[in-house]
Amino acid sequence: MILALPGFLYYLLTAKGKNRYKPLSFFGPKQVAKTGHKVHGDFIPDTIYHKLSDFNLVDQNGKMVSFKNFDKKIFLASFFYTNCPTVCNEVNKNISELVYAYRKNPMVYFTSFTVDPTRDTPQALKKYSAKFEETRKWLFLSGDTSTTYNLARNGFLVNAVQAGKDDFIYSDKLILIDAEKRIRGYYSGTSAADLTKLNDEIKVLIAEELRKVDKALY
Repeated sequence: MILALPGFLYYLLTAKGKNRYKPLSFFGPKQVAKTGHKVHGDFIPDTIYHKLSDFNLVDQNGKMVSFKNFDKKIFLASFFYTNCPTVCNEVNKNISELVYAYRKNPMVYFTSFTVDPTRDTPQALKKYSAKFEETRKWLFLSGDTSTTYNLARNGFLVNAVQAGKDDFIYSDKLILIDAEKRIRGYYSGTSAADLTKLNDEIKVLIAEELRKVDKALY
């Protein structure tokens, strides 16, 4: 029964569940690999999907963070800055509810990257994060703009730029990343419908990862 549970959960979420989601898409540029596999005697080339490049940033506790912190983990990424007057607070409040919902799940983590690292030092991020009830699995990350903006544009494939002293252009999207560091979904951080979809698709992605373990046991 234990071994069958991951596959059964995946079946419920993708076929019999309320939302009936199919397996999640992969976002970003794709390449056709020279390797492949056979299906009914036909050779099917493998697809190489876009992956994030590793990064080295500092969290609200002053600790260095890289992909090692998310080894075999699913994580949600977003962009913000602490002096943002309105939207950031709404988005982060919605994220905090997801963080609380998955606080006991060891597979899911959350990251928020500041687009204003000059002011958003680890100390400022620590003070900002204190307003939220649960942050043990929620990392507020800061680094120089060349690193953060490049990561946004070329890694997460979203906008991030400083247009003026207190004017930042960045995406309000929440970005779902799988255990292999591939983009699996974009969601508006202010849309109730998107947040519901995101919550369901996190579960689909968890089930997808559990099925990999399930197959390895046979």
